[in-house]
Amino acid sequence: MTTYITTPIYYVNAMPHLGHAYTTIIADTYSRFCRLRGDDVRFQTGTDEHGEKIVQAAESRGESPREYVDKISDTFRNTWPLLSVAPDNFIRTTHPEHMQTVQDILQKVYDQGDIYFSEYSGHYCKGCERFLTEKELVDGKCPDHQTEPEEITEQNYFFRMSKYQDWLINHIKTHPEYITPERYRNEVLAFLSEPLEDLCISRPTSRLTWGIPLPFDEKFVTYVWFDALINYLTGIGYPDGDQFQKYWSVAEHVIAKDILKPHAIYWPTMIQAMGIAPYKRLHVHGYWNVDETKMSKSIGNVIRPADLIEAYGVDTVRYFLLRDMSFGLDSSFSDEAIIARRNSDLANDLGNLFSRALTMIHKYAGGVVPAVDESTLVDEDRELIEAMEAMIALYARSMGNFEFHKGLQAVWEVIGRLNRYIVTNAPWELAADPAQSGRLDTVLYYLAESLRILTLVLRPVMPDVVEKMAKSLGMSEEIAHAVLDRDGCWGGMQVGTKVDKGPQLFPRLDKKKSGQSLQKQKKSKKKKDAAVDMTGLVSFEEFGKVELRVAEIVAAEKIKKADKLLKLTLNAPEERTVVAGIAKFYSPDELVGMKVIIVANLKPAKLMGVTSQGMVLAAKEKDKDGNERLVLSSVSADIAAGSRVA
Repeated sequence: MTTYITTPIYYVNAMPHLGHAYTTIIADTYSRFCRLRGDDVRFQTGTDEHGEKIVQAAESRGESPREYVDKISDTFRNTWPLLSVAPDNFIRTTHPEHMQTVQDILQKVYDQGDIYFSEYSGHYCKGCERFLTEKELVDGKCPDHQTEPEEITEQNYFFRMSKYQDWLINHIKTHPEYITPERYRNEVLAFLSEPLEDLCISRPTSRLTWGIPLPFDEKFVTYVWFDALINYLTGIGYPDGDQFQKYWSVAEHVIAKDILKPHAIYWPTMIQAMGIAPYKRLHVHGYWNVDETKMSKSIGNVIRPADLIEAYGVDTVRYFLLRDMSFGLDSSFSDEAIIARRNSDLANDLGNLFSRALTMIHKYAGGVVPAVDESTLVDEDRELIEAMEAMIALYARSMGNFEFHKGLQAVWEVIGRLNRYIVTNAPWELAADPAQSGRLDTVLYYLAESLRILTLVLRPVMPDVVEKMAKSLGMSEEIAHAVLDRDGCWGGMQVGTKVDKGPQLFPRLDKKKSGQSLQKQKKSKKKKDAAVDMTGLVSFEEFGKVELRVAEIVAAEKIKKADKLLKLTLNAPEERTVVAGIAKFYSPDELVGMKVIIVANLKPAKLMGVTSQGMVLAAKEKDKDGNERLVLSSVSADIAAGSRVA
């Protein structure tokens, strides 16, 4: 199969924000999924650089349009690696090749009589850079920019869009997959139920010079949409290039709902006038609101991708955006929501599973994947394989249909099953009974094989963390070249594979520390530092006597007759025992593999008959209802056990 997936080319009158990030992550994830499916894939994004708003933005900065677009286009290009987005092509509408192709298409359509010269009076919105119909106005204003359009009468060139209205209606009705989700298909058909006006495709140079000149009249430049949409063709070598012949028939566009009309009406009719086949599918997503409010520069709640990555990490951001938005509907971003996903889905579920499974393979099998003892298989093992197979089928169907949240939900249901599999089979108990060694090997193999398959299906969503997972599983090369139909089958993990414990994939985030919104953080930076209470301070010499180290929890168990205490076995890097009063807040299972900070030079003390060789650091608070909450102090990135905290 062949896949050609595109984002819109982003208009450079503003810097990249959360909406741009989401659209591009969607296209990148889909491109990676299609490669996992075995497709030949081309993924394109870029920037739209002509038009009145560009001139206005450049003038506001005291720059020429060329200087301005070069800077902003570079900002978009440099943003995508931060989000682990890897397009095959980045196109700019100021590229000479694109400009020449636009002029060639204009000349072709003009020569066949589908472009004509006329005078027009209408409601012109500068924000939209187009004329609006009476039907589009709300209380006399542009619904997107909340401004009254300017009444303009001028001579311009028009594209006979109305000529292709009946063809477009018929094509949409006979190809139900053409516009998805269905609600947007219905919206377009409703708009087409009224007579379609012809499209003004020029601007006089007396008003605008920053654009592509019409090849048949130098006193006009091309309307920005007639220029921009053609990027989908020029990026693959239209009309004679090999890539055009290869990819155009399978072209799929990903857009936000605010540009539905240009992509679902202008673009198909332009394509039809050119005499080429229509694109395959148009995928339309909703808006991301911030704390239930639409993003707006005027109210200061615009979120930048770089700030997101700095606050939460690229894998968390990609997972959250794909998991929390039902494609096509609006969704809301908040710090509380992304932290909840991070701590619950990624840290508690996936991270805990990965850490516990690899730790047990190291502890009970010497870090080598053991062979299955067929005589020990039980119904639960067969049910796990069936659940994994069902997950892969649902995952593949959902990802191919842009139902990313459903695909990820299926994956996390299996992750939950695997965490329960560990509890019900209790490898630590099997290890204590030599007669159960065969069953122990079977359980450990099933865990290793399940992690392999999870690594496979998570690669399109979280490519960075999957690299770490694959390395720990000793299968970096296999994952890099995996194909779902072949490698998603049960039994691919080779017996004898050496595995590493690997890093802590997703350290938990402190909600109180991280929960302040990104916008509030920015505002708080502008405030003066509050006065510091100088009482009760210690000297550097006194503090230097305290030795803080990073320690890895390798085992945890409850202490009899002590409801609040847990006995922790730590590597720091030497093995030591620490008694911690955290049983109310953490279960033994979720602690194994966690890296914490300890006071390493505390005098030993005996608690409930157990000698404690140090203290685990934690933060404790009470909420407004008086409920206690405790969070263990950890590290923000993987670091060797025993490392000093300076």
